[in-house]
Amino acid sequence: MHPRPSPIAASLYTLRDMNVDVIIMHGPNGCCFRTGRLLESDGVRVLTTAMAENDFILGAGEKLEETLIKAYDMFEPKLMGVVGTCASMIIGEDLKEAIANADLPCTVIPVESHGGSGEGDNTIGAIMVLESAVECGVIPREEADRQIEMLEKATEVEKTRGMAQGRYIKPNFGDSKERVAKVVVQAIKEGKNVAFVHNAKKETAYLFADIINFDYTEINQDNKPIVVANLDENIGLERIRGHARNIKEELPMDIDFITGGLDEYPVTADVAAKYLKDKDLDLIVVFGVPHAFPIEEFDIESVAVTDGPRLVEPLKDLGYTHVVAELDAHSKTLGTDKIVFSDFGEMIRSTSGWLKE
Repeated sequence: MHPRPSPIAASLYTLRDMNVDVIIMHGPNGCCFRTGRLLESDGVRVLTTAMAENDFILGAGEKLEETLIKAYDMFEPKLMGVVGTCASMIIGEDLKEAIANADLPCTVIPVESHGGSGEGDNTIGAIMVLESAVECGVIPREEADRQIEMLEKATEVEKTRGMAQGRYIKPNFGDSKERVAKVVVQAIKEGKNVAFVHNAKKETAYLFADIINFDYTEINQDNKPIVVANLDENIGLERIRGHARNIKEELPMDIDFITGGLDEYPVTADVAAKYLKDKDLDLIVVFGVPHAFPIEEFDIESVAVTDGPRLVEPLKDLGYTHVVAELDAHSKTLGTDKIVFSDFGEMIRSTSGWLKE
């Protein structure tokens, strides 16, 4: 009952993850404009065919062909994507025909997505890209199948535990970051058993990893918290594996257990839970996609850190004691290869200093 991410936006992000050089959106110039502009920060050139009212009636195949040719002349890409929109797909525009007619000396992935694709879940747009990329020989069938399974599980998590439960959820910016940071720091200082669970999604990991971008033994040298993370650098597309490598190289503390890859966040939370089940914990801090973690199985104090104000209420309902929200995770992490500042991470570091004094 409230706006959610679009299949079109998911198509754009998934093409980005495949390291396409240029994406052409076949639709009005205002369609999904914010996502398109943000992706420019990640090195992708995002163009539009700028369909107008006459094109809705007469078609815009020639306009798409012209844009394809102009895009190639300007950027000489090796890999391009063409993404459909509500306007072009509802009138039945043939993306593949336009690509064939343009006859460019590069690979072009057509994605016939629109805002209502399938059930309207954003993951449908990502699945469309994967299927088309297999047809174009860009990725192997096995990798596409693995990612599609993860995307389907992600949809299930959102519909059963997240903000896609079918009811209106009022935005909520969560608990005081200062107060919750004091809870975390005090627990470590007092020798309590604390676990950090990094269960982040793709590039947003650069923001959430900031929470463990601190040597917690500075608080209590005899009480290092347990750190588990979905930072397997051998799983996923090269771009995603690179994110995991970059973060691991920068972290000041060792990771005790790797739960899986950055695109496996719907299932790595369960892996983390199984690992932590017998650790006699006093406090658990889960960040990234905390609603995937079965917190209801842990009868202890807990903290969830999310990037969605509409997820604060569902996280409380799941059983988290404290919930804090980081804003604009996607926009803050586009174009980076380093861990970026997070409000909660900075508050923990600041609180550590206050409690020492």
